[in-house]
Amino acid sequence: MRKLANDKSSTGGASATAGYSDEAEPHKYLDQLENVDPEEAKRWLNIGVDVSGENRSGTYIQKDCSIVHSGCGSKDVEVMGISQALQTYDWLSDYVWRLVSPDKDEFTKKAREKPHEGYFIRSKQGAVVKEPVQSCLYISEEGLSQHVHNIVIAEEGSELHIITGCATSPNLQRGMHVGISEFYVKKNATLHFTMIHQWGEQIEVRPRSAIYVEEGGTVVSNYISLSPVGSLQMYPVTYLEGENSVARFNSILVAPEGCELDVGSKVVLSRPGARAEIISRSITTGGTIIARGEMDARCEGVKGHLECKGLILKEGIMHAIPEIVGRVPGVDLSHEAAVGKIDQKEIEYLMARGLDEETAVSTIVRGFLNVDIEGLPPGLAEDIDRVVSETQNDAM
Repeated sequence: MRKLANDKSSTGGASATAGYSDEAEPHKYLDQLENVDPEEAKRWLNIGVDVSGENRSGTYIQKDCSIVHSGCGSKDVEVMGISQALQTYDWLSDYVWRLVSPDKDEFTKKAREKPHEGYFIRSKQGAVVKEPVQSCLYISEEGLSQHVHNIVIAEEGSELHIITGCATSPNLQRGMHVGISEFYVKKNATLHFTMIHQWGEQIEVRPRSAIYVEEGGTVVSNYISLSPVGSLQMYPVTYLEGENSVARFNSILVAPEGCELDVGSKVVLSRPGARAEIISRSITTGGTIIARGEMDARCEGVKGHLECKGLILKEGIMHAIPEIVGRVPGVDLSHEAAVGKIDQKEIEYLMARGLDEETAVSTIVRGFLNVDIEGLPPGLAEDIDRVVSETQNDAM
């Protein structure tokens, strides 16, 4: 089995990006999203992106290397391509490559050398943006290595919800996605960021992300990967640099046969009152999952908790790696990790109450995947519930 690169220590190998194209045929910009191909619109809906724009405050859609739509319906938020944003705001260059170094590894270098747009999303100071901004990063070109750079800024006292859906054309055989994302949560601001991946079975995915949170700021990150993907490697780092800042990470992962997922989060707690929580639920039905998590406490009076739980339903590998690092007295860190199978007694209990075995197992899996994802609008919560429900049926 191919060894997964680790974002903590590996550069991905000298030939990690070889064999992929940096170019793609341009796609026409669409002023009206109703002109989107119906099959693509249907696929995007499965990742939370609704081309009708209903219950959304803004939309960004990128297909291969082209922005096909960008706009917002709220005066409290800005949504545009990163190139346009850099031309619009001179100060924005100070935020680009500030949290993620372009020399981090081969993937970041490639994104710096051959950029393919990406989005800029910003909530204005004091604004409470109730309806989420949606973004879609889509690959349709065979053999393309898509490189995007995203910047998100929640200005002081604002509240912003974002859902990002990432997917490929169902006919795509191979491709790569490299996504550089830098998030800035200003004083007393709140950012809810939900990412749903639906890549293809031979796609390699390499996000490189970092988050900076100021005093009283809160970031809630939800990550969902339930469909087959060739290999996925992500390890976002969050810097809690303000007093009473908060970070919460939730992930739901399913790895069918042939999938390799190396997923985790690190939080650095650097100021008094900082709090963090990392919760992951993972199921292998034949694939490999490495579930990582790290809390790094560098100041007295901080609190963090890690929880990694995995189920092995078929032959596969589940590797949980929780880490807690305390550097000073007066920190409160804890972790819980468990890997196992479904308890036969639970199945028998449900069967005794009238369920057949398949339904009983399905019900248990559904409950296991049901992480309480905080801060989602009702419509989006229902969409995610539907996707999880469909996935647990497929897993059986």
